Parts: sequence; structure tokens; C-alpha cells
Amino acid sequence: MMSKPQNIKHASDLVEKQTITLNIGPTHPATHGVFQNVVEIDGERIVSGDSTIGYIHRAFEKIAEHRPFYQVTPLTDRLNYCSSPINNMGWHMTVEKLLGIIVPKRAQYLRVIIMELARISDHIVCNSVIGVDTGALTGFTYVFQWREKIYEIFEEICGARLTTNIGRVGGLERDFNDIAFKKLESFLKDFPKGWKEFENLLVRNRIFMDRTRTVPVTAEFALQYGFTGPNLRATGVDYDVRVMSPYSSYEDFDFKIPVGTKGDTYDRFMVRNQEIWESLKIIRQALDKLPDGPYHADAPQFYLPPKQEVYNNMEALIYHFKIVMGEIDAPKGEVYHSVEGANGELGFYLISDGGRAAYRLHFRRPCFIYYQAFTEMVKGCLLSDAIVAMSSMNIIAGELDA
Repeated sequence: MMSKPQNIKHASDLVEKQTITLNIGPTHPATHGVFQNVVEIDGERIVSGDSTIGYIHRAFEKIAEHRPFYQVTPLTDRLNYCSSPINNMGWHMTVEKLLGIIVPKRAQYLRVIIMELARISDHIVCNSVIGVDTGALTGFTYVFQWREKIYEIFEEICGARLTTNIGRVGGLERDFNDIAFKKLESFLKDFPKGWKEFENLLVRNRIFMDRTRTVPVTAEFALQYGFTGPNLRATGVDYDVRVMSPYSSYEDFDFKIPVGTKGDTYDRFMVRNQEIWESLKIIRQALDKLPDGPYHADAPQFYLPPKQEVYNNMEALIYHFKIVMGEIDAPKGEVYHSVEGANGELGFYLISDGGRAAYRLHFRRPCFIYYQAFTEMVKGCLLSDAIVAMSSMNIIAGELDA
């Protein structure tokens, strides 16, 4: 005779668990980065979930507090590495605000050109990956040639491609040369046709539309979770740092802020799509109205002198040594400066105690802010829709974990 199980107190205890625990990440190819979501699924529908971050935390903020200001630039490269020049420029502008440096108009326009090229590059990656996650690989493989063209322009300007370390506090390391301008003009001439072909593949494609008109987000929800950038504008909120708090002479350019209505995956895709066209308009205007003049500020204590002068001029050699060795004290102060990164408001909160490095520094990474909303967004959605929604949020692991 079989004995009765001792631990069963109620008939419901005999019922097996009806949901499945599923790990999405940290090494799952669908996450496009090193982060994890542990979700409970009932069939193919998500019931609940928890997000985990920190897999590539590199302590950037603490490292930056032990480095001279100009040595922080390579750290910012490794936040959103799909559009690293925007990170570089944002940091330089923050330091310039602390130091009271006025950047010449030409340098500001050249910065705008670089930042908008970086925005286009970032959106190319995000939107083409959304296509991949809905089963359309062709567009992805086709448009990556245009990201390569942008990287060739960056390479001509600063010698680097992905993590660019581009520019300096006070302006740019060098002016654009003739080859850079030629490659830029070629890109502006050829890219619109290629991007239009990409749009024709997906924008009115019935299968793509059915797959992406999912996971809607309201404006109220987005604001409560601190959304900025395309993910916020997709909900209908037209907040853009370039317009609300203009920097680098963005007030000189005529462009529109694309907004969505439903805040779903399709709207997030379309907002980024339209932003690419607006970025092209801004670059064209900046080139046509490019002022003459210097490409960097007159700030010898913080702007590295040209190598030729270092080799032949004692004063330049002294400044070069003091800047490189971090021997120039910054003024005391507390500043915050933000730029419109490809994913939203990218801010730098800097406290200086009058030393040679930041006393405290915080990077406001848009990915870190809005990633917390992901599991709430996808509750009740199909697993396949959640994967596409994750792509449309453009969560970059390097920006998520500083």
C-alpha cells in the first residue's frame, strides 16, 4: 500500500506550474548586447519579467574622476559606440561650459555635421536590425554600405572609425580637408537613393507592418519612465534637446522633429526613419552656410598646440606637457550639459573642486533610463513581438552599463 505524500496540504499543490521561465540573454543573439531578461511565458505570451544589467559595467565615471578632462573622451566613445562622435562632442561641450570657452562658429558647424552623420549611422543600424528581427535580412546587408561610407568620412577627419575620440575641448583637432568634403558631398548625393530603396522594402510592407504595429506605449507611460529621444517622440511628445536647449548653433538650422501617435514599434521605426531625412537636411545647410574662421578656440591651457609648434616653440612645448600630464587646474564649479544623442538626452553632470580632474562625474545615458520600462512594456505581448520591440528601443549595452 502506497503512503500518502506528507507535504501536500491542498489539491492545488498537485497542479504543475503552467508557465515557463525563459532567459533572454545575456548571450542570446536576439538581445543584440550583453544584458538579460528573465521572463515568464504562458504559451507564447509574456506574463512577467525581470531585467538584469551590469554585465559590462566598466566604472567609467570613477575612472574619469582620476583622469584629466581631455583623457575622458575615449571613455565616452564606449557608451553608445554606434554614434560615438555625439558622446565625444557632448563631453567637450560640458568641459567648455565649465571653463567658459567660446567655440568658433566654424567649429560648431563642423561639429553639427559630424554629429548628424553619427545620428544617421546609428539609425541605419537600429532600423535595419528591426528588419532582421522580423525576418528581412536583405535591407540590413544592403544599407550597411552607407554606414561604411560614414566611417570613411570619420576616418578622413580624425583617423578612426568606430570609437573615434574625435575633436578636442575647444573645437576640433584639425579642419576638414578636401578629401573629407568630397566624400561628404558624395554621401549626400548617393545615400538618399539607397535609403529610399530601403524604405520601399519595409515602410508599406504588409508583413512588416503587421509585425511592428505592436507593443504600444502611451506618452504618459514614456514620461513616467524618463523616456527621451526617438522612443519618446514616437508617443507624440516632441521633445528634442537640439530645439529645447540649442547647442553648437543648432538654432541656425531649419529642421522638423518627427513624432508618432501610438508609440508602438512601427512608430519608433518611422521616427528614426524620418530623422535620417532631417539629419541630411541639417548637414546640407551646415555645408552651404559653413563660416570661415578658426576650427578651435583660443584656449592654450586646454587645447593641445599643433605638433609642429611643439617641436619648434618652447611655450607650445610647455603647454603640451602640462595638458598631457594633467597639470592645469580647472575652476571650481558644477555644470550639466546635454546633447540629443541618437537614443535621447545624453547628459554629463560634472562637479569640479578646482583640481585637475572631475571631483564627481555622472553620465546620463538614455538607454539606462528607458531600459527599466522594457518588461512592463511587453507584459501580455507575444515573445516574438517583444524581441522586435527590444530592437526598436535600440538598447546599446555599452550605453546601458557605464
